[in-house]
Amino acid sequence: MGHVLVGRIVGVFGVRGWVKVQSYTNPRENLLKYQPWLIRNADQVYERALLDSRLGTKGIVALLAGCTDPTTALPLVGCEISVPREVFPAPEDGEYYWADLVGLRAFTLDGVDLGTVVHLVETGANDVLVVRGDRERLIPYLPEQVVRSVDLAERRLLVDWDPEF
Repeated sequence: MGHVLVGRIVGVFGVRGWVKVQSYTNPRENLLKYQPWLIRNADQVYERALLDSRLGTKGIVALLAGCTDPTTALPLVGCEISVPREVFPAPEDGEYYWADLVGLRAFTLDGVDLGTVVHLVETGANDVLVVRGDRERLIPYLPEQVVRSVDLAERRLLVDWDPEF
């Protein structure tokens, strides 16, 4: 089923090899529930065991296997953290993980192909689908109102959206 991007290593913390982690999960501490972590750099993907973690007011810090000091942790800075898709619990009917929506083709009610969902953005008011086709469109993720149907099997979204907008 693939891997889901859940965070990124953004720095080294302390002298014992801990790293600072930016979580893409909501809430952010959910990142710590999903194992194993697959660390991706420009050249490879490899598994690293999470040995310990702490959640603080400034973010998450983690100790990964193989990191014993800042020198061994530093090469991980900038690496993405993914987990196997199957570690996530099944969503309720009518609910979807963002990762499941990325890659779907968006079509208007009249059948106009708007392009592919490349990512989503959290705005506070509502989430927004970023769709790239002949141009980039920002489409509010408002189930029933704008997003009329999601068909994961067919990899399609049906949206009530003006293709000129």
